[in-house]
Amino acid sequence: MNISVLRRLLVPAVLLPLLTAVGCSSPDSASDSAAKAAVPAPDAAAAKACRKLHPKLPERVDGLDRNNPAPKSELTAGWGDPAIILRCGVPRPAALDDPKTDGVEVDGVDWAIVHEDGGPYRLYTTLRIAYVEVTIPAARADNGLSPLTDFAKPVTSAIPKGIAEG
Repeated sequence: MNISVLRRLLVPAVLLPLLTAVGCSSPDSASDSAAKAAVPAPDAAAAKACRKLHPKLPERVDGLDRNNPAPKSELTAGWGDPAIILRCGVPRPAALDDPKTDGVEVDGVDWAIVHEDGGPYRLYTTLRIAYVEVTIPAARADNGLSPLTDFAKPVTSAIPKGIAEG
């Protein structure tokens, strides 16, 4: 068999799978599947507390590995897929003005609970100088509010008790 014939047969057979693999993967493909979270815009005092919170957050929450949302920020964090999302420095939630809003205390941190049928649980710290929001997707609600135990120590050590501005 002639070498030029062999080259015409083998080169496409080797290159085609390589080009297909390269074409199907891009630097953005991993971020396309990443959770997304709006980055809060807190006042200076809340932002300072939130920056202290970020490095204290655990690598695992409720048995789930860290999976931070896009865009990358010290004010947001995530775990698992679908992700449990934490946002620090969110505005005062309207639910705090509703006397019917449920609440729970977990290891020294008070949380307001907002849940709509079939939707995620949204939990907000209360009586802290910055509001921390934790969103637990409906698909993760089987464990109830157990992720809050993983946030108690970091919140108590980074976000002092007090009344948040705004």
